[in-house]
Amino acid sequence: MTAAHPIDQAWLSTHNDASAGVGGSGGTGAKNYDEFPDETEITRIIEANPASMLGVEMPAHTPEAVSAGLTFEQALPAAAERLAALKEAGRFAAFGDVAVAYRISGGDEPVAYGLFCLVDTAEISSAADEPGKVIRNEDVFIEKVKQRNELNQRLRHLLSPVLLLQSTRGDELHAAIETAIAAAGEPVAADTDESGRAHEIWAVGGEAGEALTALAGDGDLIVADGNHRSLAAQVGELDRFLAVVTTPRSIQISPYHRLVKGLPGSASQLVEQIAQIGASVTETDGPPETPETGGTVVVYGQGRTWEIAFAPVEGSVVDRLDHTRVEQEVFDGLLGWDAGDKRITYVGGDYPASWLAAQVDAGKADLAILIAPVTVPDFIDVNLQRLKMPRKSTWFVPKARAGLAIVELPKG
Repeated sequence: MTAAHPIDQAWLSTHNDASAGVGGSGGTGAKNYDEFPDETEITRIIEANPASMLGVEMPAHTPEAVSAGLTFEQALPAAAERLAALKEAGRFAAFGDVAVAYRISGGDEPVAYGLFCLVDTAEISSAADEPGKVIRNEDVFIEKVKQRNELNQRLRHLLSPVLLLQSTRGDELHAAIETAIAAAGEPVAADTDESGRAHEIWAVGGEAGEALTALAGDGDLIVADGNHRSLAAQVGELDRFLAVVTTPRSIQISPYHRLVKGLPGSASQLVEQIAQIGASVTETDGPPETPETGGTVVVYGQGRTWEIAFAPVEGSVVDRLDHTRVEQEVFDGLLGWDAGDKRITYVGGDYPASWLAAQVDAGKADLAILIAPVTVPDFIDVNLQRLKMPRKSTWFVPKARAGLAIVELPKG
């Protein structure tokens, strides 16, 4: 039995000019709300493009809210007004009972395919003894879950999708979406992201849409991005949540780094402490670079670069991940910090090593920790074993773009 279904009431972006400008200038498409290590960038994007879905998803970061010093809760009424205005202005068109085929092309990665659909919330499994086809794999930040739920309830719309990886029938789904797109003609909407990738969507209704969702929801669905959004659906007691189901051939995992501010001592003192707990530490010349493979972590601070290899450990694939070792040995063990500490900023792979080094050199952080990307096989292995990934350890590319397809929730 499938866990995925067509969307009862979809609103699809009417922006259909992928050449309109990098960043989807003038369109509703946007990076997802959680892709920004520096949230002031959100305000600049909204100011340049008031139609961006970020103005609805992150209402406290609109120029007006920032000027007034509004909190997220205080800015929620304006978010509802902004969404209503976008719909009134014809920025979205209504579609009923459709699956929405999605293609991302033009980047460094292979062409990616996915399917916007609704997925049963009851199928979410976050532990080995909890049944369900949707496998959630990371600890979350509770405040973010609270905000996503408040946004869902106030707007009665789901704005950005949970990215699910179809790990059982991925090749079949990949081919089926490609075939459906070839038969569908021109896309309903097209948008170009900040990296020059084209994001296009097609509405697929009737038996064809039912067939695609039946295939998408048949087998294990791994949460690749959107752990907070999926938990918000559970907290809000939603029957279904908005997802893009994608395929293993459509995704790659980029590095996920850390910036650290507020060290009790200097960066070099922390590195000395890391050596004292049995890690191999080597100082290198030149700026920091992201390790190509796991086993070595690069640390940068005070204009100095170190390569660190932690002592081998026994245990599961999760226990051996570099992200786990940094969290356990450095944050918890040496600094006494939880991984959710506000002094830690998680920086996804869209930001290069040079950007992290510049943040440290500018005094905005004391330390940068650069970690090689988790491999796709390791990620799938962790999930099928129903283990948990360290927080913020997988940055999937290309990401489904928010603001192209949204869902109106039933009244009541």
